[in-house]
Amino acid sequence: MTKLSVNINKIATLRNARGGNIPDVTLAALNCEKFGAQGITVHPRPDERHIRYSDVRAIRPLLKTEFNIEGNPTPQSFRDLVLEVVPDQVTLVPDAHDAITSNAGWDTISNREFLSGMCGLFHSKGIRVSIFIDPKPEMAVAAKECGADRVELYTEAYAAGYPSGPGAERRARPQSGQPRIFHPHHSMDRRGIHRARHHMRRTLSRIGKYHKRVLGTHLE
Repeated sequence: MTKLSVNINKIATLRNARGGNIPDVTLAALNCEKFGAQGITVHPRPDERHIRYSDVRAIRPLLKTEFNIEGNPTPQSFRDLVLEVVPDQVTLVPDAHDAITSNAGWDTISNREFLSGMCGLFHSKGIRVSIFIDPKPEMAVAAKECGADRVELYTEAYAAGYPSGPGAERRARPQSGQPRIFHPHHSMDRRGIHRARHHMRRTLSRIGKYHKRVLGTHLE
């Protein structure tokens, strides 16, 4: 069964814009669990413009479902945070420090040495590792070779093309979520869809089986 992980970053963005602690990010995470979400995702960035490191520390001991921390593992501060709170999963994302949102996946071939080291580091603490990739078979294969347990697929091209008229679904399918992106011997989950729209859920369910989908701003 496909499960839902809710990204609560934008709740933190609203709180930070208003000042104070309204809306309460920790309460929002707990309510997502209460209403049926099977996971909570956060993406703390170095400037803490939405989720803060203190939020991550506050949320971790309260959650009963999967806790997933996303981020670029290049900064030592991010690696230290993950190793400190020990989430169920860390998702490695190659975004720049000033990126508004993640807009590309890892080149798991050219970054194999670095990603292999990161997988080994987080595995040493018993943390499952997911790597954020573009939906290309060769990137999925290389992610597995780096030691990833899962991948999260960047599906913006599919999402952008979805509502653009008759045939959009068919045209987009070869570029995102191909059933043949994985083969049985890969033994790796497809986690997520980044930038997926809520109304795409039925189509995505026909493309292939996903362990978990991640929705944030397009959750309705």
